[in-house]
Amino acid sequence: MNGYQRIVAALRGEEPDTVPVMLHNFMMAAREAGMTMVQFRNDPHEMARAFIESVEKYEFDGIMIDVDTVTLAGAAGVPINFPHDQPAQAAGARLQKLEEVVDLPPVDIRSYRPVQVWLEATSILCKHFNDNIFVRGNCDQSPFTLASLIRGIEPWLMDIVDEEKHELVHKLLAYSTDITLQFIRSMAKTGAHMTSNGDSVAGPELISPDMFRTFALPYEKKIVECSHQLSLPYFLHICGNTERIIDAMLESGADGLELDYRTSPTLAHDKMKDRAVFIGNIDPSGVLALGTPTLVEEKTRELLTVFSDTPRFILNAGCAIPPITPPENLRMMISTARSF
Repeated sequence: MNGYQRIVAALRGEEPDTVPVMLHNFMMAAREAGMTMVQFRNDPHEMARAFIESVEKYEFDGIMIDVDTVTLAGAAGVPINFPHDQPAQAAGARLQKLEEVVDLPPVDIRSYRPVQVWLEATSILCKHFNDNIFVRGNCDQSPFTLASLIRGIEPWLMDIVDEEKHELVHKLLAYSTDITLQFIRSMAKTGAHMTSNGDSVAGPELISPDMFRTFALPYEKKIVECSHQLSLPYFLHICGNTERIIDAMLESGADGLELDYRTSPTLAHDKMKDRAVFIGNIDPSGVLALGTPTLVEEKTRELLTVFSDTPRFILNAGCAIPPITPPENLRMMISTARSF
């Protein structure tokens, strides 16, 4: 089996020849390719080169195309900082008052240069690997988290607890959904094998499970439905400890959940087995970046043992792999999976 076939097998619930590995390693890939984040995010050929060299170096099965967590926010008019050698960051909010949502202009994300680069790099990678390596076209933020960036996270969290503002809250969520759907539809045209989004502000470390069901889940379902209509599987990622919302996340219809290392893999296994693919969840900082190869092997074997009775598993870190991660640690994680 090649990498593409291994990950397709996991998605279908079929046994691959070895544990599939898909990395969330864009920062490390850029660093090892000798480029800054400025070069990475501004040149689709350089972005593609970073991922190609990383696949050639570590021989993993699937690429997650990621750039930052604010690209769609920037397309929507949120002020963005572009540090020289770090991912882009929001530098403020688009809305000073929630009532301004009624005057927000339509957004065409294709006119925003960072989106263009992201999509073009994905197209280059799909053509280069030609169904030998699985290409996961990540599409930045789900509607709830995108809305929080447009409004500002703290004001947004205050808005959703004010029942008098709920009509406006849902207007902003609908507006954000349209933007996210544009990215999903555009990503489908690149040849990517699947789509995915992050929705970390919707996690239980910031909002209650009931609020997740009210304000995040209905819009996540729309994104999943769109991806499926385009004949593409879909993964959902939420940072932090998601144990209280795994059942609700599964209700989104996502084909897989990428869960943070703070979520118990045993609990996730019990809830997800035969229902969706688990992607993760080695600690990217404490284990991969700062641990020893011995620790990496130990934690990887522990995780593989938990999921040894199901093929619906893809090994990855629990979130983005830091650029300072020692190559020998990444190699150890992958080699442990290959020999398990």
